[in-house]
Amino acid sequence: MLSREELLARHCRPLEGEGAMSPAEVQAQLAALDGWGLVDGQIVRTYRFDDFHQTIAFVNALAEMIHREDHHPELIVSYNRCQVRFNTHSVKGISINDFICAAKADAIYAQRASQQSA
Repeated sequence: MLSREELLARHCRPLEGEGAMSPAEVQAQLAALDGWGLVDGQIVRTYRFDDFHQTIAFVNALAEMIHREDHHPELIVSYNRCQVRFNTHSVKGISINDFICAAKADAIYAQRASQQSA
């Protein structure tokens, strides 16, 4: 299992020819990230905001990271929340790339929250 800090230091990489993480590996890695859970074969977290403007600002910041990492989640966006769902189609399951991006999404959320409270 990688720590949150180790996940943040990594970048996504192509995984062709590799398999998905085992259920035990997924559960162990989930322990490193607060707020994430396993739902229908994806790791999922819902981020909450005060209003639509904050929600969209988060989505835009998330989009920049996703583009850099070239690992795209499913996003469900509404007025004051954004649900993020990761899995890796090329391995037909969950991979370390999902956890790398999940950790980076959490960092974006934390940074935005600290800016809002400052």
